[in-house]
Amino acid sequence: MEQRHVEEIRTMISRGRILTDESDRYSYSFDGSFGTYLPDVVVQTKDVQELAALVKYANRELIPICPRGQSTSLSGGPLPVKGGIVIDLSVMNDVLEIDEEDLVAVVSPGVLTADIHKAADRKGFLYPPDPSSSHVSTIGGNLAENSGGPRGLKYGVTKDYVIGLELITPQGEIIRTGGRTVKNVTGYDLTKLIVGSEGTLGIITKAVLRLIPKPPAAKTVMAIFDSLVDAGRAISKVLSSGILPSKMELMDQASMLAVENYEPSGLPIDAEAMILIELDGHPAAVSDEAEQVSKVCSEVGAREVRVPETKAEMEEVWQARKLVSPAIARIKPTKISEDATVPRSQIPEMCRRLQEIKKKYNVHLVVFGHAGDGNLHPNIVADKSDKEEMGRVEQAVAEIFKAAVELGGTLSGEHGIGTMKAPFMEMELGAAGLEMMKRIKQAWDPNNIMNPGKIFPEPGQKLVLTE
Repeated sequence: MEQRHVEEIRTMISRGRILTDESDRYSYSFDGSFGTYLPDVVVQTKDVQELAALVKYANRELIPICPRGQSTSLSGGPLPVKGGIVIDLSVMNDVLEIDEEDLVAVVSPGVLTADIHKAADRKGFLYPPDPSSSHVSTIGGNLAENSGGPRGLKYGVTKDYVIGLELITPQGEIIRTGGRTVKNVTGYDLTKLIVGSEGTLGIITKAVLRLIPKPPAAKTVMAIFDSLVDAGRAISKVLSSGILPSKMELMDQASMLAVENYEPSGLPIDAEAMILIELDGHPAAVSDEAEQVSKVCSEVGAREVRVPETKAEMEEVWQARKLVSPAIARIKPTKISEDATVPRSQIPEMCRRLQEIKKKYNVHLVVFGHAGDGNLHPNIVADKSDKEEMGRVEQAVAEIFKAAVELGGTLSGEHGIGTMKAPFMEMELGAAGLEMMKRIKQAWDPNNIMNPGKIFPEPGQKLVLTE
């Protein structure tokens, strides 16, 4: 990027900040995945018109643009792999409106997802998508990656709650998709196309989110198993019994042990697996369903089933699940977080294959995740300075993806593709399917300035976890 470009950008961004010092730019060179890529310049502005003018200029000058939230991405989504301009959207956090009559929230992209949850809750509503990073991740990033969370089992994923967007196109035009109505079938559904496109089709500057009434009651069932495969069978059995929990989370022995060493809470570390099941709805219905779920788990082979009675006990149980990720990060310095997803019927088989992969490559594999919708999070902890170990890890990760696709699943349930999973896209989509996606990208962004180097693999690109 030439100096004249930087000077021109300075004239456009009169109400924001331009960061060019290397120390500042370095802070925008990484995310929660792998690789470090230094941008040429970082732009912060709350003014949508300024951003639109900047994008129009970048498109004319063929300068790459990389939208960024808080960079909690685990797939490389906000990495400026081609340099250029990083646009820091975390500063656009001024709009958070709850409309009680239309049951919608109108938000700007830099608002933290947890703040939307709190604002909706105060009005008696629920915004169901709840990624574990919601206290630090921005809603714009969640929309870009279509991040879901535990409630996806009952309520669906993020794209199911986005009904309108304001967007800056790669040509610098401001367009609006959808609106404030739940039903809208006017033309192509551009809203759904943008959500999950990982910043490759434009920059989200405002979103209209659908809210639902908050369920009046909730109960948690904790089932403990001596077999990970039995736990997988129990998940399938509960879901086919006519009960639809709001959450159904799995923790294997390694994840429970890590949490106990990190923050002891009395987890059954001698067990091979634990399932946490949350039921919500009418109080009477919730109590009845908790009994039925407990019975099903016992019949499948649970050695113990508990139903926490107080709110404090419930919160303690779910806190243990939330602590898995930070807990395992203390075992070894490098954590590879995956989210391979399979059909519900294949959960037991996927659990079995993960155990095989763990033994075959002798890696520290921890299994947890949103098991009710098949969205497992196989995490591997390692030391990236150990090249031999990282070689085994790369092979293990590739085999995890292969197993998921072979079982009729997908590479990603909520983390996105980014740079990490791009080499495996053709394995799932096929050459023709991948080509069709490339055509959409070409039509929207013919100059390929919008978050280039993401989703679509470069020729010969392979998974590399070492720099």
